[in-house]
Amino acid sequence: MQETVLTGIPRQHENVLQVLQSYYQLTKPRIILLLLITTAGGMWIAAKGEVDSVLLLVTLISGACAAGSANTINCFYDRDIDYIMERTRHRPLPSGRIQPRDALIFAIALATLSFTLLAVFANLLSACLAMSGIVFYVLIYTHWLKRHSTLNIVIGGAAGAIPPLVGWAAVTGDLSWAAWVLFAIIFFWTPPHFWALAVLIREDYAKVGVPMLPVVVGNEPTARQIFYYTLILLPVTLLLVYPLHVMGAVYCGIALLLGGIFVQKAWQLMQAPSDLQVARSVFKYSILYLMLLCAGMGLDSLPFTHEFVSVVAGNLQTIAANVQTMFGSLSA
Repeated sequence: MQETVLTGIPRQHENVLQVLQSYYQLTKPRIILLLLITTAGGMWIAAKGEVDSVLLLVTLISGACAAGSANTINCFYDRDIDYIMERTRHRPLPSGRIQPRDALIFAIALATLSFTLLAVFANLLSACLAMSGIVFYVLIYTHWLKRHSTLNIVIGGAAGAIPPLVGWAAVTGDLSWAAWVLFAIIFFWTPPHFWALAVLIREDYAKVGVPMLPVVVGNEPTARQIFYYTLILLPVTLLLVYPLHVMGAVYCGIALLLGGIFVQKAWQLMQAPSDLQVARSVFKYSILYLMLLCAGMGLDSLPFTHEFVSVVAGNLQTIAANVQTMFGSLSA
């Protein structure tokens, strides 16, 4: 009789599932989800709320493959320090569940699949942008900056800002100013997001000699930088409303509300830079912020939203005209 485990799954099938799960973990799927949300946001704006479903699916699959490739190579490169840090010791490579050579083959396969899908179903520009994201993340951030400079997150954040460019290019075949504003939004969002996390795991980074900002200068200067970047981020998000006019009143309201909360949380951290609960609150909110901001982009770009806003604006103009007429007759 075939040996089974308590779950009722045959032992050989359980082993296959464990291997698949290890490769899945190697890609850092939680990070990929955020990147795909920004990719979809770029596509939705570029298509004015009418994205081709096949193109959307293919672009998101390609983006997941590209991000998974970059993250896998990052795990390959950092397997020495991942083994030392408690938080990362149980990842597939330092734990020995996947061999380094197999991880590299997996990364190359993912990158090849990403490029092929985008080049065939979208266009060459989007495919090349996806590959540039991998190269930038691996060579500039992982190899050059991460272990050598406090600017690792600032400059390296450009790699995470490429997915909305990929999404925009997949739809339009070019890159407009609006696409670069999307890039800038992710670029300025990245330092507050990662520095808040770095405050939480400062000791781990210090143990392996990674010069994250809190390790080098301390929590107080880091909290100030987080606050400054959130202040810059807020007006950057509004560039899509003015002067570019690609987003409307719905997005504007959402961006102001979300940005105001982000600034408030960053201010609280600046007042208590050593309070890990406040740092955790900033980190968690930064994730929610980006997700809701992209959702706001998608909502604002829908034709239904445009019609609704036009009706509301027309009614307000009618009411204003009636009020003006009423006061005019009274004064006469």
